[in-house]
Amino acid sequence: MIGKITAVTMERFVKGYTYAEYVDRIKVNKERFQQYYNGFSVGSEDATFLRQLACHPNGPAKVIALGEDWCPDVYRGIPTITRVAEAVGLEMRIFPRDENLDIMEQFLKDGKHKSIPTFVFYTADQEYIYHWIERPLVANREISEIEAAIRYENPSIGDREFGLERRKRMVPRFPNWQQETVNELKEALEKAIGAKSISK
Repeated sequence: MIGKITAVTMERFVKGYTYAEYVDRIKVNKERFQQYYNGFSVGSEDATFLRQLACHPNGPAKVIALGEDWCPDVYRGIPTITRVAEAVGLEMRIFPRDENLDIMEQFLKDGKHKSIPTFVFYTADQEYIYHWIERPLVANREISEIEAAIRYENPSIGDREFGLERRKRMVPRFPNWQQETVNELKEALEKAIGAKSISK
């Protein structure tokens, strides 16, 4: 995967939206995007670590985010990656998934799912480094636990009530999932850059 050719050339990258431009154009959940943007910041140790990675010759200089405004993982995740980009000094652009399916097709989850958000990191020369998909692993585990608990407590619950209860229990965990996203990005980018250096 390292150094793979992607659909996002330098020319296309600059045509993506900045965070401010994206939030200005979205139709739903604008207040939630701003809630998770205003409520989250990258800690000083995390920022220092990521800036050191960015200073590496093969380190990240750019990142794109694929998403759609209706998705809870997106209105939590895109503000998170925006804060990371700001703290580290990365140039960032956002591409609506459904308008850029050729990009999405290159980063399918498990080779088949158009999961969002997807973050793709590049060097200053637009060389691919790493991509991250959807949500942190801890979130996947906790969502499974929440769903199992709801079904156990109320085996006959309807779909609508299930969805409402699921969301009610998930939302308080969102700030922790934002931090877990940063934790995963730190580890994965460090690994990717190390592998890239060895391959040169």
